[in-house]
Amino acid sequence: MIKKLYLPLVALLVVALSSCSKMGELSSDYFTTNPEVLEAVGGKVPVTINGKFPEKYMKKNATVEVTPVLRWKGGEAKGQSALFQGEKVEGNGKTISYKMGGDYTMKASFDYVPEMANSELYLDFKITRGSKTYTIPSVKIADGVIATSELATVGSSNASLSSDAFQRIIKQAQEAKIMFLIQQANLRANQLSSAEMKDFQNKVKEVNADTKNFQLNNIEISSYASPDGGVKLNTNLAEDRQSNTEKFLKKQLKKSKVETNVDAKYTAQDWEGFKELVSKSNLQDKDLILRVLSMYSEPEQREAEIKNISSVYKNLADEILPQLRRSRLTANYDIIGRSDAEINEAFNNDAKVLSVEELLYAATLTDDNARKEAIFTKTTELYPNDYRAYNNLGELAFSAGDVKKAESFLKKAASIKADAPEVNANLALCQLAKGNVSEAEALLGKANGASAVNEALGNLYIKQGQYDRAVAAFGDVKTNSAAQAQILAKDYNKAKSTLSAIKNPDAMTDYLMAIVGARTNNASLVSSSIKSAIAKDPTMAVKAASDREFAKFASSIK
Repeated sequence: MIKKLYLPLVALLVVALSSCSKMGELSSDYFTTNPEVLEAVGGKVPVTINGKFPEKYMKKNATVEVTPVLRWKGGEAKGQSALFQGEKVEGNGKTISYKMGGDYTMKASFDYVPEMANSELYLDFKITRGSKTYTIPSVKIADGVIATSELATVGSSNASLSSDAFQRIIKQAQEAKIMFLIQQANLRANQLSSAEMKDFQNKVKEVNADTKNFQLNNIEISSYASPDGGVKLNTNLAEDRQSNTEKFLKKQLKKSKVETNVDAKYTAQDWEGFKELVSKSNLQDKDLILRVLSMYSEPEQREAEIKNISSVYKNLADEILPQLRRSRLTANYDIIGRSDAEINEAFNNDAKVLSVEELLYAATLTDDNARKEAIFTKTTELYPNDYRAYNNLGELAFSAGDVKKAESFLKKAASIKADAPEVNANLALCQLAKGNVSEAEALLGKANGASAVNEALGNLYIKQGQYDRAVAAFGDVKTNSAAQAQILAKDYNKAKSTLSAIKNPDAMTDYLMAIVGARTNNASLVSSSIKSAIAKDPTMAVKAASDREFAKFASSIK
């Protein structure tokens, strides 16, 4: 009797023990990650985890909560958990077969902090069976974090300058008109003694006399007849008006001892002038007149059709046509500004005599940043309502690495002209230097047209993880940030070329070159570049020692 009960009892005990046994530790062989070594992208550390529950592991009445955790000395960050369940569990988790096991994929993303440079990615497991909950040992599945995208290279970018509008030679013109009566070409005394004519003659004398500040180029005479009266009559009238005006002018020039070229011409029927005056007039049927001009090109037909508009022709004869019977005199001359030497001398002796454009231009005549700063500072004193000098002081401070000082000047510039593109571009660079990506993006929306806006955009795209767009934005600029974008886009040849072409390489330039060496498996380049970086900035030694870019080159960076 006892023997008959023994075998079934043993079987029951085996089943009971099997069902009560805990689900054990999982091997790291069951897990892979993409990327294998975690990397910061756009301020985040993203990872895709591919896992597997082996055959006969997932108990039918069990749930497993899997949580990715990025751990470093003194801290950790948890990702989104995923829930998996056995075949007899009714829930929202993914069902895993006990007999067959099962694969799964989960994604995680961690907000990057610098401490993650020396970190490791683990999976934590919490298992629940019935009323019991327990954990099994965490499994390390990846190392992290490569943080090349977080390197501080924004300061290497060129900020946008406000340009001057200085012109050494400014072209000017002085005009006067001589009006004629209908079908007449004689010069009337009231026209030759008009205030306009006196101003014209005085300006010609002034320009001719002051050869230091002016240059008289020529005087043009353009004589016209109104388009009424026929082509032959108007041709003779216009030609006579030109001839009489030219004789008068040359006589006056000789009397004033002015020598210059006189270029004279005439227009028989001034249809263009007629059209312009009609367009600007308040004539009742002006649209009808303009339509006639567009429909007919022959002068006689135009004149006939316009005369047929009897309701308006009298107004044309009284208001428009008399204005076309004229000779126009134009004196073309140049205003000659100060030479470079004169501008520098004036700044040294008495800057108050210089215009704001001359002062801003003066700063372009030197490579000495201290003198540039002195010029811009003086400009803010003499012209406090012009934002450009404040912006340029901000540009100097940013280039010198003083973001706080730069931002102070730029905010002053913005208070004067809030929509200035270069000011917004430079404020965006300051925000990027401080890690404020969303603020920088908003500012760059108002920076279109700034001289270096593409560099600011390139830095923004780096922070957003859009590396190809960053490379395109930088173009052929040779800066650390441009090379950083090229490295992140995996164009190592271009990055190496960019770094080699930087005029004033700093420690970061060498550090980036070392990363190029590491990513192209060039131990010699890693070693020489790291040594050069450390010589310029000893803190680079500690940085390189913990940077996973150089994990395979530990001996090369000592």
